[in-house]
Amino acid sequence: MIQKRTLGHSNLKVSEISLGCMNLGTNVKQAENIIQTALDQGINYLDTADLYDFGENEKIVGQAIKGKRDQVMIATKGGNHFEPGQEGWYWDPSKSYLKEAFKNSLQRLGLDYIDLYQLHGGTIDDPTDEVIEAFEELQQDGLIRYYGISSIRPNVIKKFVEKSNITSVMMQYSLLDRRPEEEILELLKEHQIGVVARGALGKGMLTHHGQTQWQKKGQDGFLDYNGNELKSAITSLQDLAHESGISPQALAIGYALKHPTLSSLVLGASDSQQVIDNVRAYQEAQISNETYERLKQITKANIYQNHRI
Repeated sequence: MIQKRTLGHSNLKVSEISLGCMNLGTNVKQAENIIQTALDQGINYLDTADLYDFGENEKIVGQAIKGKRDQVMIATKGGNHFEPGQEGWYWDPSKSYLKEAFKNSLQRLGLDYIDLYQLHGGTIDDPTDEVIEAFEELQQDGLIRYYGISSIRPNVIKKFVEKSNITSVMMQYSLLDRRPEEEILELLKEHQIGVVARGALGKGMLTHHGQTQWQKKGQDGFLDYNGNELKSAITSLQDLAHESGISPQALAIGYALKHPTLSSLVLGASDSQQVIDNVRAYQEAQISNETYERLKQITKANIYQNHRI
């Protein structure tokens, strides 16, 4: 059984773990199997974006949920300007493009409305008022139920908190990336804005494959961890997992979900078994306050040094 949490100040009840669709691939049958597995397991929230495979991902998601709209909440994102059949894209948070991008997303998904529409990035120099106007008009027209942003930039997040009625912020948050704790999570909690977290498994380094993934992705370090510090943190996590009888993956999921501002962890999957593995880890992810504090001790309370403009 997957528990649900309210997404910010909305009335959306989203599963505590959700399916990130970016890695579904373009094999339609396999992608549909992954999505069906997620729904069968009790996941009710799917996160996609127009940029994923340049719109193909949204088409696949839309096809997979035909006849199942009442079982699922759909989140997508826009702001990266691309043209079908052309390589590359550029950032375009203008009101006119966001409304065009939304219309295209809606068509690809085959839906009448989208539950959550998000700005897919952003900088402090963006025309924030235009972005908010676009979202508000889409909401007033009944085309989106709620809107949010997907950003790890504290100054951008604070600007939207101050000026808009965002329901959620999608951001990177994990045991290895605790930056939101210092500056963002309490602010969002105060304003009843939910967090949808990505990267909770630290590129796979916070799973039982941690050492292997470290060799592939972490030898040069991660954020403010150098390679050796990162290896030490992964080893300590695995030792704690062995001691407590809870898998490293479950500890990582349990840690992220412990904060009350979290609404859902977006976990990607490129096959159905990964969905099942994520759900199993989630089901054993209830961690004690003592374990929570120990997890803090073996990782860094890192802060945002960059990503401000």
